[in-house]
Amino acid sequence: MESPSVQIISDCFIKPKTISEEANKPIYFSPWDLPMFCVNYIQKGLLFRLPENQDFSIATFLEDLKDSLSATLTHFHPLAARFATVKRQNPPSLVVFLNPENSPGARFIHSTVDLRVSDVLQPTDVPLIVQSFFDHHEAIAHDGHERSLLSIQVTQLIDGFFIGCSINHMVADGTSYWHFFNSWSQVFRSKTQNGHFAPVSRPPILERWIPEGSDPIISLPFTDNDELIERYNRPVLRERIFYFSSDALSKLKSKVNSECNTTKISTLQGLSALVWRCVTRARRLPADQETGCRLAVNNRSRISPPVPETYFGNMILTVTGTTTAGELVDESMGKAAWRLHEAVVNHDDKAIKGFADSWLKKPFVFKMSQFYDPNVVHMGSSPRFDMYGNEFGLGKGVAVLSGYANKFDGKMTLYPGREGGGSMDLEVCLLPENMAAFESDEELMSFVN
Repeated sequence: MESPSVQIISDCFIKPKTISEEANKPIYFSPWDLPMFCVNYIQKGLLFRLPENQDFSIATFLEDLKDSLSATLTHFHPLAARFATVKRQNPPSLVVFLNPENSPGARFIHSTVDLRVSDVLQPTDVPLIVQSFFDHHEAIAHDGHERSLLSIQVTQLIDGFFIGCSINHMVADGTSYWHFFNSWSQVFRSKTQNGHFAPVSRPPILERWIPEGSDPIISLPFTDNDELIERYNRPVLRERIFYFSSDALSKLKSKVNSECNTTKISTLQGLSALVWRCVTRARRLPADQETGCRLAVNNRSRISPPVPETYFGNMILTVTGTTTAGELVDESMGKAAWRLHEAVVNHDDKAIKGFADSWLKKPFVFKMSQFYDPNVVHMGSSPRFDMYGNEFGLGKGVAVLSGYANKFDGKMTLYPGREGGGSMDLEVCLLPENMAAFESDEELMSFVN
C-alpha cells in the first residue's frame, strides 16, 4: 500500500503587524552566528489532537495563527528579513548581514496528510513522513539569502495538527528558538474579543553581542560565498525516542554521584554519560579508540557580564568529555559523568571569550563533515526549554518531534518529558546496525520507561 504524502493546501508570507524605525536597520552578525553558515535550519514542532469542542473552526484557527504570528513578528522582526552579502575589495572579504528590505516576510504553509495521530506516535521509530511536516528540508543557513528565515508549516491530520517551525540557525539558537515559539503561543492566547493581541511579556534583545573593542561589522576573509558552502549528505539513520521518568532519572543521578562521592553531577550529565557508554558499546569501538561526548552549552549566564536569557541570536558552544572506549566501558558510569561535569565547569568566561577572540583572528564556518565524528556522541537541545507550554488553544501537545535537520550517527536531542516533573525524552539518531545494539543494551533499558 502506498504511504500517504503531505499535500500543500496554501502558502503565504507574513510580515510584522507594525514595523518600527529600528526594524528597518540592518543587523550584523556576531562571532557566534557566523560559524552557523552551513548548518541546517532548526526544525522542531508539536503534535496536537483535534479539540473536542464542536464549534472549532479550522479556518478561524489558521487565521488566528497568522494574525498572532504577525503580531509576534513585530517584536521578532529579524525573522521576517532575509540575508544579504556585500563583497569588499581591499582586502577581498564578505560581509553577511540581516537585511530587512526586499523581504516578503516569514512563510506560512497549510498542508494536510491522510494520517492519524496514532500513526505518528505508535511506530517504534519516528516515521519518515515527519520530515515532510517541516519546510526548508535540507536547507542550510546560507539559503536565507533566498529563502525565508522563519517558516511555519501547519499540517492537518485526520484527528490532529502538527505545528512545525523552521528557523535559520544563523539567526537563532535553541534558547532563542523556544523564546520565539513561547512568545507566539502567548500572543495567540492573548487575543481579545475585538481582535487585539497583548505584547510579548519577554521582548527579545536584538542587539548582537560583539567582543569589546572589535568592529561590529565582521568581514569574512573569503572572496565568494561558494567558498564557505558545504551541503552534508547524511547516511540513512534510524530515529527513535526513549522515555525516562523522573524516578528513573533521580536513581541515575544518585548512582553517578555516589560512585564519585559527590553531589555535583547533574541529571543531564548522568543521562549523557549513560548514553555515551551505551552508544560506544553499540559501535563496538576498539578499546584504545578515543571517544567523546559533546554537550551544547548556553553561554548567556557563563559570560561576564552575563547576557540576558532574552538575548536573541546564537550564544552556544560545545564542550567535550573524552576518554578511550575501553576506559569508558570498564570504568563506572559515575567516572564518565564526572568527565562531563568537569568539561561543563571549565567552560567559563575565559574559555568563551577565548573562542570569540581566536575566531575573529581566523574566522571559519562549521561544516557538518568536520563536525560529525563516528566516535563521538553529541547531546543537543535541552529539557529545560518550555516546549509543552505552547498550546495554541489546542490543549497540551502529545509529542515534540523534529525534522531532517542537523542529524548524524550519534546525534541525541533532549526534550522535557510530556508528564513534566523532571522526566525527559531522548531522541536518538544512529546507523541502523548501531541502533539495533543500542536498543537492546541492558544498562540503557534498566532506566528507560
